[in-house]
Amino acid sequence: MSDNLYAPPTAEVADVPGATTQVYAGFWIRVAATLVDTLLIVAVTYPFLLIIYGSAYFDDERTGFIAGPADFAISWLAPAVATVLFWIVRQAQPGKMLVKARVVDAKSGGAPTAGQSIGRYFAYFVSALPLCAGFFWIAFDARKQGWHDKLAGTLVVRSSSTSTVEDAGVSFDDPSGARRR
Repeated sequence: MSDNLYAPPTAEVADVPGATTQVYAGFWIRVAATLVDTLLIVAVTYPFLLIIYGSAYFDDERTGFIAGPADFAISWLAPAVATVLFWIVRQAQPGKMLVKARVVDAKSGGAPTAGQSIGRYFAYFVSALPLCAGFFWIAFDARKQGWHDKLAGTLVVRSSSTSTVEDAGVSFDDPSGARRR
């Protein structure tokens, strides 16, 4: 355990000797990862929206909340599918990959299931609705879980190198506080 009171708690979830030890990803590192992901989504989607709708796309009086089927597909459906696929295939979106963070199953420390990934995406709306309280919860939770993580049974962890074989044993703290090995 770290002497730093502000350091995030750690959980060892590596399954091979010499691999990595995991540390919960805190609020600010996840904000940075989200900003990277948002910029990438905007960079990919806006050119298509401008080609299809032109500058009228930005006039809410003419287009409304959703400008049409192409807007729905490009602005809502494609990012949702891409996000879930990144979680299933890579356990992280590009922003999380950049900060060496990944989404894991909260019980086993392994890859989340497709169902968990889909549930986690829809649980984002639960986290966002009450003034984003579910996202701010990450800053105060002992395991750095947002409401979407809790609902989906996931954690976001960061990797750091281990120096000894003993540090890399399979162990994981379950929510009840009991330690499993």
